[in-house]
Amino acid sequence: MPARDAALRKARRRMNPLSSPLLTDLYQLTMLQAYFAAGMRRTAVFELFVRKLPPNRNFLMAAGLEQALAFVEQLRFPDEELAWIDASGLFGASFAAELAKLRFTGDIDALAEGTVFFPNEPILRVTAPLPEAQLLETRLLNLVHYETLIASKAARTVLAAKGKGLVDFGLRRAHGAEAGLLAARASYLAGFTGTATTIAGPAFGIPVFGTMAHSFVQAHDDEPTAFEHFAAVFPKNAVLLIDTYDTVAAAEKVAVLAPKLAERGIAVRGVRLDSGDLADLSREVRRVLDRAGLRGAIIFASGNLDEYRVAELVAAGAPIDSFGIGTSLATSSDAPYLDCVYKLAEYDGRARRKRSTGKATWPGRKQVFRELAPDGTLARDVVTLESDVRPGEPLLRPVVAQGRRVEPPVALAAARDYAGRELARLPGPLRSLAGAPESYPVEIAPALRALAAEVDRATP
Repeated sequence: MPARDAALRKARRRMNPLSSPLLTDLYQLTMLQAYFAAGMRRTAVFELFVRKLPPNRNFLMAAGLEQALAFVEQLRFPDEELAWIDASGLFGASFAAELAKLRFTGDIDALAEGTVFFPNEPILRVTAPLPEAQLLETRLLNLVHYETLIASKAARTVLAAKGKGLVDFGLRRAHGAEAGLLAARASYLAGFTGTATTIAGPAFGIPVFGTMAHSFVQAHDDEPTAFEHFAAVFPKNAVLLIDTYDTVAAAEKVAVLAPKLAERGIAVRGVRLDSGDLADLSREVRRVLDRAGLRGAIIFASGNLDEYRVAELVAAGAPIDSFGIGTSLATSSDAPYLDCVYKLAEYDGRARRKRSTGKATWPGRKQVFRELAPDGTLARDVVTLESDVRPGEPLLRPVVAQGRRVEPPVALAAARDYAGRELARLPGPLRSLAGAPESYPVEIAPALRALAAEVDRATP
């Protein structure tokens, strides 16, 4: 026992938790050992999809594919993980040796990041030897589910903002560091202007934004000194936080200070409001700035905003140029999860189907065909078998073949442009923040229904 405990401690010290293949549910590993023992290594097909939309959601936006593929590419069990498996006492003697050889050798088809999609449409399909395909389940769901959740929330905010700037402020309230970073990526993909999460700049090439803290103002003896100090240090980004004490009075102080700064070649780029009645305050502040000749100074607003509040402010004509969206975005506060699953659709050449009440699945390898209306907006989707070619655009495309990427990774900027085009194709009712009067039409094709009936007859 002491030797085993020492081995476990040593293995734990050397692991990188976020990149470890042990970042999974234990039952993935117990199933792998059972598959190995039974010789079940034939080709399996799993599909990842969302069963239903959350309340007031009319569509979802696919995201997280790049992180999912990076995980698949790097899938291997390092010595530290193998040592832990050997020492854990949870598995058979030969299991670690089997895992040491495991690499992903299969195929993956997926929706392009930024694609708008709907319930029961596969986002991603994995075709691989059963143990390989099974092992991917937890981490693929973890990555694709979360980024899709946040991108879908961000897309609604983009629609509500009607072209105004949006900055992700969510890191400090996100459920962990990885979630905060991936929220920055997913929101930028969906159309946000940038993020306050600094590491997202070097990690993903996302523009980063920041102003000043209330503590900075409080640490000075008066507001004008704080504003002048900040502007002198950041002459090209003098966005001043004016709601620490009295918002309108602070705007007047900015108006007095601006000519002095201008003599030093410093322009007031804008002001930030973080509390109070943002509609009324922004109007008063705009009047103060305009009277002082600061018509080019922007008004940036933050403070517990979400897509509903942004829509209200835009509809009210509030003269706000950009919004910072934090907690509601990074936690998707009104819809904090999706009913997202990864289910077996075929094994060893035979279609498979789960028939559990309320959780039944459609069998076989599937494709989604999308038809457009004459004006270019989305008209309807058809979910059918891969072999049943239908009119419209097939949405699932090959991204991995025999364990290797088919093409180089898509640049985030290109994926963001594509997501923008997808949002532009949404018909009017789907753009609403409320539930649409009618759901977008997603047809389950006769060929797929016929296969389901056939599988049901053949399954005891």
